[in-house]
Amino acid sequence: MASFEDVERLVAALTETEETTRHGHRTWAIAGKGYAWERPFSKADLRRFGDETPPDGPILAIRVEDLAEKEAVLAARAADGFFTIPHFDNYAAVLIELDKVSEPVLREALVDGWLVFAPPQLAKAHLDGE
Repeated sequence: MASFEDVERLVAALTETEETTRHGHRTWAIAGKGYAWERPFSKADLRRFGDETPPDGPILAIRVEDLAEKEAVLAARAADGFFTIPHFDNYAAVLIELDKVSEPVLREALVDGWLVFAPPQLAKAHLDGE
């Protein structure tokens, strides 16, 4: 349903977003802090899946406000391709299978991630403009 090209287009609408590279993967940041990034599985991640088949499409990680928000997002959006892995335990971010997420849901998740680090005046201007 969505692709990294869609991610690029959607983050382009988020003021002051910069595309960088961290750990060899594209990362989108505001105020120098990454709020979304490509997140392929490492060999260790794949081992942790055991007999379970891991998602095979493109994976995007997005920051969330805190661990309570993470649990709420996972509960509300599991059917939309949102999930987590043990590597993300106690870390305020979720993973998204781009092949399963619709563009409106992806846009909302990206905006929420962007808002985690956006300077207050910039965040207010964005929210007032919606």
